[in-house]
Amino acid sequence: MTAALTGTAPFTVTASRDYDPEVSTLPAMSLGSYEIDMSGGEAARRLFAAGARHVVLPRPVDVTDPADAAWTVRALSFVGDLTSLAVSVGWQLHTGPDPDAWRHYGHLHPPTAVLGTADPAATALAWRSAYYICKCVFRHGPGFVQIRDRRYGELRRFTIGDDEPEYQEAIGALTDGARVDAVPRAVLDDLMAETLVLRYGDHLWWAPYRVRRWSEAPLVI
Repeated sequence: MTAALTGTAPFTVTASRDYDPEVSTLPAMSLGSYEIDMSGGEAARRLFAAGARHVVLPRPVDVTDPADAAWTVRALSFVGDLTSLAVSVGWQLHTGPDPDAWRHYGHLHPPTAVLGTADPAATALAWRSAYYICKCVFRHGPGFVQIRDRRYGELRRFTIGDDEPEYQEAIGALTDGARVDAVPRAVLDDLMAETLVLRYGDHLWWAPYRVRRWSEAPLVI
């Protein structure tokens, strides 16, 4: 894969044609390794077009390590892009000891373990039990961006119109993660107050992923 994303170090994933880990090890099902050196959305679409239905990240994502913040936001965004296409992801997330911290990420395809918790496997099971696609998404309509967020139980819906261009520009800047200074402070404060943006060190992650497949009628979700 080409067209490197400026300022982002490439990383390599492995991909296969089947969701089942055992089936994916068969030679005919493996798609081998792919270097991700472009936007997460474009990479996810190319992997899907190549037949990938399961993608494995090269290492855990540690949201507690500010020194690894660039990888954190890049990886989380990429997992969101894959989730939006219903591609399963083999990954691990280190959230620290808070047993409920995973809920900020519960719209992403569930990891195999939630590291740093008292029981990583049990926390991952709770995540899988509560997971469904389109749990926290955004979509572009004619003259607006709409966000639907059910990570915390109830539906929270936000609509950003053309009369708020600074918010639409912020979403565009945050798509693959961004540095803190890329978003105006007032806009950032509003988005963080709703946990639509999370901060790791000097980097920011836009939590909703772009909706690509409705699992139910959109009015239900």
